[in-house]
Amino acid sequence: MSKLKSQLPLFQKNDVNISSDVNTVWSIANTLRGAYRADKYRDVIIPMFVLARLEAALLPTKDQVIAAYKKDKKTPEQILEDISGYKYYNTSPFTLENLQNDPDAIEENFLAYLDGYSKRVKDIIENLKFKEQVHTLAQTGRLFTVIKKFSKIDLSPSTVDSMRMGYMFEDIIRRFSENEEAGSHYTPREVIALMVNLLLVEADEELFVDKRIVKILDMAAGTGGMLATAKSYIRRLNSEVNVLLFGQEYLSETYGIGRADMLIRQENSDYFVKTDTLKDGDPFADKKMNFVIANPPFGQSWGGKDADDGVEQAVKKDQELFEATDGRQGRFVNTPATGDAQLLFHLHGLAKLEKNGRAAIISNGSPLFSGGTTSGESQIRRYILENDLLEAIIALPGQFFYNTGIGIYIWIYNKNKAPKRQNKVQFIDATEEFVPLRKSLGQKRRELSEDNIRQIIQWYHNFEENDHVKIFDDKEFLYKEYIVMQPLQRRGRITEDTIEKVKSVPFVAKLYDEYQYQELLEMEPRTANDEKKLQDLAAGKTKQEQLLNALRLGITDDSYPNFEEFSKVIRELLSEVKVTPANVNAIALAMSEMDKTAEIVTTTKKDKFGEIADGIVYDKTTKDSEIVKLTEDVEDYFAREVYPHVPDAHYWFDEEKGYGAEIPFTRYFYQYQAPESADKLLAEFYELEEELQNLLEELKHD
Repeated sequence: MSKLKSQLPLFQKNDVNISSDVNTVWSIANTLRGAYRADKYRDVIIPMFVLARLEAALLPTKDQVIAAYKKDKKTPEQILEDISGYKYYNTSPFTLENLQNDPDAIEENFLAYLDGYSKRVKDIIENLKFKEQVHTLAQTGRLFTVIKKFSKIDLSPSTVDSMRMGYMFEDIIRRFSENEEAGSHYTPREVIALMVNLLLVEADEELFVDKRIVKILDMAAGTGGMLATAKSYIRRLNSEVNVLLFGQEYLSETYGIGRADMLIRQENSDYFVKTDTLKDGDPFADKKMNFVIANPPFGQSWGGKDADDGVEQAVKKDQELFEATDGRQGRFVNTPATGDAQLLFHLHGLAKLEKNGRAAIISNGSPLFSGGTTSGESQIRRYILENDLLEAIIALPGQFFYNTGIGIYIWIYNKNKAPKRQNKVQFIDATEEFVPLRKSLGQKRRELSEDNIRQIIQWYHNFEENDHVKIFDDKEFLYKEYIVMQPLQRRGRITEDTIEKVKSVPFVAKLYDEYQYQELLEMEPRTANDEKKLQDLAAGKTKQEQLLNALRLGITDDSYPNFEEFSKVIRELLSEVKVTPANVNAIALAMSEMDKTAEIVTTTKKDKFGEIADGIVYDKTTKDSEIVKLTEDVEDYFAREVYPHVPDAHYWFDEEKGYGAEIPFTRYFYQYQAPESADKLLAEFYELEEELQNLLEELKHD
């Protein structure tokens, strides 16, 4: 490990004591009791904290800005920003301090104060929906008190530098995020620390040369915590690196907080964009990223009735573009089930990476294995593995998030793997790496300690197998799905029992529904549409009875060992009933069963996929499938797993639809634990029984 990377893993320093300052801000929430529910305090406290900081930064130049604005109200925005020294300004004469001079007009004046801010701050205020709170605060008599208390907190840059301010804002957000809905969870800071260290420990060292520009994207940015942590760690490795942060967030409130954080940290807030990553155009289309770090929402619908308007059409259009250009444009090689967009976010992140870019993306377990062979999930995993993009997956324990107890996985992607990692995937089972919290925070009962993070980073960087680390060829997770059938070898019978089974044949069942018929019959009055339904059912009942009665004419104790001959008998019995050849075949199948003593049906027809092979006709009702890894010979697999049980099985492979991929992570770390012996369990039972008897005896004597 180089001298630069020998500093890893890094941790957020705890030498900045912010608890007193944060507690002061937190205490202002008590002012809101009675007017707000506790879970709504954030709607006031976060915007006011942001405004207090922004105003404190602007105060030294406020008079000059106002003077320039009064002289010419058309003064260009850039000039006013140059005067203020920041990418924002306020042309209002009001401050949090002088607003208190006129308590009777405080609501009107405060709204004028908010309107005096430049467009970047107005955007934050609008997305935090803060003006809606101003009226509530005024009506409940809280506005004056809240403004007064925030005016007394000194958040000026000379007192609270950007680093300290960032820590304070992060802590306030964290406190308010402990009760968020599951799925839109706040990522714990120690998990972010692990992700950033995983990205940096094997990153291209050329990225950390002085004056180098490093671009980092979070396309599901929330409040921007991942971006801020990533930058702070990189700057600690080399303070001369120019780190640019790019964030995309769709939800108004979290976007407002995230953009405010960018302003507070003096980042370029124009790179923190309110956009739907799946639906809208790429706001950074002309930029590729060195790092992507993200925790996309779990179980977010991208299609169907639960998706936002326009998302499904946009995703499908993107996939069509990807296919039409062989991946040169677009992001989505395929689409997963409409109820979970996680893998679409992964594909977006991969599409944004530089040629030597790396990504760390959180998921739940679903993207690892959900979906069959032809599913979008399987084909996305196949694309990722065949292009050697996946470097590692780290499993973390459950109970890490404030509002969901599910276990999580970190996917590490690399577009420029080290030679030893090429065509390899590393699994790290870190599910036992945690320390319990002294006090639970919602469903968060565990956290990563610095030692836990060091251990995981060591396992990852060493790239050596042990009880917690497995290393595989990427082909381990790629497979072929073979269709398997047995010869058509069925014995037919015409009895009351087999005729009764015909009622379940789909086309027969559709003819007549007794429940629906009786319901319509008792309906009075009936609409013209209902009357037609009733007549159709009556006609269907007649045809169904005609069909069944025709079959009853053939009832016999004999059986038919040749399925083709049996089908001819059924066809002749139904010659007076209007049925198709497919209908006859469906009835013959329902009235027969597979019998290895029956005759095998043969034909002189050419081989046909999934039907005929070497002159033998195969039974579609026996259709099954076998998953065979690419690393295994198919004949060896069938000789071991199939032929001992079904010697006459035949398989087909579809070159277009037969390839798939799944990543059954937990299977590779499963350790069988034999159950307790029956004798031991019986002894424990007798022991408990004896204890119970003793307790009962004691009760009798009390």
